[in-house]
Amino acid sequence: MNRADILVIGGGVAGLSAAAALARHGRVVVLEAEEAVGVHSSGRSATFSHYGIGNHAVRALTAWSRPFFAKGVAERAAALFVASVEMLPELDALEAEMARFTGGLRRVGEAEMADLFPPLRVGREGAVAGCVDPDGLRLDSDAMLQGYARAVRAAGGEVLTGRRVARIAPAWIAVTESGEEWTAPVLVNAAGAWADAVAKLAGVRPLALRPLRRTIVIIDAPAGADVRSWPFVKTAVDDFYILPEGGRLAASPVDEIESGPCDAQPEDYDVALAAWKIERYTSLSVARILHRRAGLRTFTVDRVPAAGFAADAPGFFWLAGQGGYGLQTAPAMAAITESLIAGGPWPDGLAELGAGPAEVGIGRLAPPAPGRQPLS
Repeated sequence: MNRADILVIGGGVAGLSAAAALARHGRVVVLEAEEAVGVHSSGRSATFSHYGIGNHAVRALTAWSRPFFAKGVAERAAALFVASVEMLPELDALEAEMARFTGGLRRVGEAEMADLFPPLRVGREGAVAGCVDPDGLRLDSDAMLQGYARAVRAAGGEVLTGRRVARIAPAWIAVTESGEEWTAPVLVNAAGAWADAVAKLAGVRPLALRPLRRTIVIIDAPAGADVRSWPFVKTAVDDFYILPEGGRLAASPVDEIESGPCDAQPEDYDVALAAWKIERYTSLSVARILHRRAGLRTFTVDRVPAAGFAADAPGFFWLAGQGGYGLQTAPAMAAITESLIAGGPWPDGLAELGAGPAEVGIGRLAPPAPGRQPLS
């Protein structure tokens, strides 16, 4: 029997960031089912941090996490939110909400939008107004994942890949498909789209999480264009976004397709929809799709990530529902996880921003867990 103080199931950004924080308090072992970390949602996102996604609590988690990204895993880049005539009320509301978390927002008209992102359609058939946030961040997801994994190992823990958990017994014992057994008094369920399935293995009531598939396509940049300075562009309503990626352009139709937990693959219809929306919102002609990918964005009922001990299973800790903002909120969620498991205070300033225990804690989704002693 292999022993640890804390077992973490899931080697995406949620599990690894939490493991890195918890490694300060005991021996942490991460069990990842795939042969590498970050294979699913963490490795398939748009890797851009911005305030135009989620609700108030998500923006609070994003704002609190920002100082972490000064450590060399992100670079500053503008985000441009655009609106057709019909979308103007949504742009007004979005700008007002973002202004609570970021300075420097400014309204722009058709000429400046076209200057910032030359292929953007403007005018009656396109965008008539926009809002620029100069403080968006392009994230390096691989640097984040590997940095967290190094921190776990440096503290004496382990990050083990190819360890798909097949059985879980209370108190807690996790048995992998190969028959390895790991035990720890605390088990952190950070399994992303598989989090409800892990709970069922452990005999814990699921949270009714919803994995939703999203598609991203990669296309050529216009001939001769240097797209590196172009902003992330998103419609004021959740209909389309496009951004530079590796000298090319990545775009999404912002689809949300119901799915079970799986190795998500793009469907032909959604790829075609992405191409159609590129040509609808920009002057780009999609002659070929260079690459396509899909990932699962897993949500709680209120679309806010959840962290806390299960009411029906002492020592079983939920870290789930990161949706499409796992990368940009990981530092805050890791700090919350550390505070709840190690017995410290709620992260300083986070509740004041709007992401306190009532918004993020598991109690809003299930009865509160019985009291337990923090780790010594």
